[in-house]
This record gives sequence, structure tokens and C-alpha cells, in this order.
Amino acid sequence: MELIFWILLLIVFYTYVGYALLLAVLLFLKKIVSPEKVRMSSDRLDLPRVCLFVTAYNEAAYVDEKVKNMLAQNYPANHIQYLWITDGSDDGTPEKLSRYAQMEVHHLPERNGKIHAMNRGMKYVKAPVVIFSDSNTILCPEAVQVIVNTFADPKVGCIAGEKRIVNKQSDDAAGSGENLYWKFESWVKRMDSDLNSAVGAVGELFAIRTALFEEVENDTILDDFIISLRIAQKGYRIAYTPNAYAIETASVNVIEELKRKVRIAAGGLQTVVRLKELLNPFRYGWLSMQYISHKVLRWTIAPLALFSLFFVNFLLLLKDWDMGVPVFYSAFFYLQVFMYLLALIGWVLERRKIRFKLLFVPFYFTAINYASLLGWVRFLKGKQSVLWEKSKRA
Repeated sequence: MELIFWILLLIVFYTYVGYALLLAVLLFLKKIVSPEKVRMSSDRLDLPRVCLFVTAYNEAAYVDEKVKNMLAQNYPANHIQYLWITDGSDDGTPEKLSRYAQMEVHHLPERNGKIHAMNRGMKYVKAPVVIFSDSNTILCPEAVQVIVNTFADPKVGCIAGEKRIVNKQSDDAAGSGENLYWKFESWVKRMDSDLNSAVGAVGELFAIRTALFEEVENDTILDDFIISLRIAQKGYRIAYTPNAYAIETASVNVIEELKRKVRIAAGGLQTVVRLKELLNPFRYGWLSMQYISHKVLRWTIAPLALFSLFFVNFLLLLKDWDMGVPVFYSAFFYLQVFMYLLALIGWVLERRKIRFKLLFVPFYFTAINYASLLGWVRFLKGKQSVLWEKSKRA
């Protein structure tokens, strides 16, 4: 029983804390062994044509703001192709887009899912670089220029932009937890990228060399992740660019956020099966280790280990109660009880719309790991649709 406890504890610690610490140590050693050379200005004189690619389903409410944001990029407009794919939209999205002469719109009445729209839309791309973003996210003005500069390195095949959650003083558990989560995730991604390669990209903002795109299976759930990692499998780096970022509001509450997390967890398991060859470190080296440490563990055994740890710890206390429980086991058990109590209080406060951000963090952490278990169930039952169920945003 003690061995099981320590294995579970090691998995949980390494997944959520230890890997980030390991990256920090490795980066520190890398800088000592191989100091980074002073870089010259990366502004390119030969500005390539780029395609700003947006897929949309019933996004009429966001069209005006998104178009305004696309046109406001600090990059020559005559070097940008503005491409919209609007499969299934019946709320006037394509009609609204048609008012803007700069926007190239390709609409189909059938709704087949985002990846189907991406596969179809890539046939209309007329630029060597394609930049994907969501219709409800706002890109920083320098996003295109930063991405173009980063592609000056021929080893970079994909670029993962940074996702930033709007931090409002009135944020509830979803906003507070999601904001903190993405700050931590951005830190880990930055270290991954500096050490070797980022591990995947998010759909809010990522870019690829058009020539490297391969059509993706139409039942793919995490299209952005599959596209980016398949490029990494070819030997290219995924560069992380915090100076090219997308801004998005948080989910309106944790229930809405759970919709996203359950889908992502189910998609993560699909990805593990679909990219099983990437689990081989003898073939892919450090990229495999990053993939397993940063993503696979979070999607598979870490959430189960987190909740199992509590029950195994409890059984250890019962087993040794008469003989005297070692101090560490009892202290760790009460620490877990305290954290779950904080999560419960955070849940109660959110339901009553009482703002107390400090308690929302343990609640959010517990909730997203619970969502991962639900994602397991949905994936194994084959009930995760490729069609997005939108989460309401603040």
C-alpha cells in the first residue's frame, strides 16, 4: 500500500509541478553550457504574404470586432489574405462578412465540424504562411509581424501564439482559475520552446508553413494539436511566441468551462491513440519526453492518480491506526482534506456569486481534473462529437 501511495504521489507531483521545475533546471544548465548569442534585429525586409484563416459557425455577434481586429494588424494589408470558412452558419455570419470587401468568404450550408472546414479551407490559401485564429479572440496588433519574424528560422515549422485570458476584477471561479492556469501553462510552454520545441499549439492563435499542412482526419477533436505535432514529427520546431498573443474572455462559469475541459480531455485521449508513435523516445528523443510529461500524463493517469491518492492515503491511516500512523502520512492526508475543503467552499461561493479568488483556484484545479475523468468516459463510449458545443463566455 505504501508503494502505491508513493507511486501516485510521484505521478501527481511530476505532472503538475516537477516537470516545470525540471525544465527550469535544464534551461539553467543549457545557458551555462551554451550561452545564448546576442541576436540581431529579426525584422524581415522580405515580407512574405500571409493568410489570416478563421473558421466560424454562427459567429455573427463577433464578426465586426474580429474583422476590425484583422484589419488593424501592423503588417501591410496587401500582403495579407483574409480567409473565412463558415460551414453550417445560419445566423447571418456569411452575409455579415460579405459587407467587407477585403474578406474572402467560402460558405457551405452543411455543418461538418471545424476540422472539415479547415481541410476544405486550406485549398483556398494563397500564401506560404497561414495563421489560424478563432472568431471570438482578439489578436495583438503585432501578431502577424512577430510570427513572420519567427519563421525566418528555417527550423521552425509551426508557431504557437500565447493565449491570454481577460483578467477582470469581478472574475468568478472560471475566470480566476482559467487565468492562473494559462499563466502557468504559458511559462511551461516558453521553457519547452526554449529547450527544444513547444508541445502543440492552441486554436486561438497558431501558424504553420502552408507547405507542411497535411489533411487531418475529419473526426479529429483537437485539430490544432494534431496539426502542430505532426509538423514537429517531421523534425521541425514548434516555436512559442509570447509577443504574438490572442486575448479571450473566460468562460462565464465553471460549468461552462467543464464543457471545454471534458471535450479537450476526450480529444487528448484520441490524440494519444492517433499519435502513438510519438510515445517512442528512441525515435523522437526529447520531443517524446516533453509530449509525455507535458500532455500525456495530464490526459491519462495523473487525474486518476490525484483522486486515488486521497483514498490510498486514507487506507494507510486505517491500516496503521493502532500501531501509530507515521507523521508524514497523517499530515499529508489532512493537507488533502484541507485542499478539498477549500475547493468545496469555492464551489459554494461560485454558486452564490460571491467573489473570493483565492478559493476559486483549488476549486478550478479540482474541477478540471474531474473533467478529465469525464473525458475518459466520453472517449471510451465514443460519445464525443467532432462538432463544438460552445461554452458561454463572460
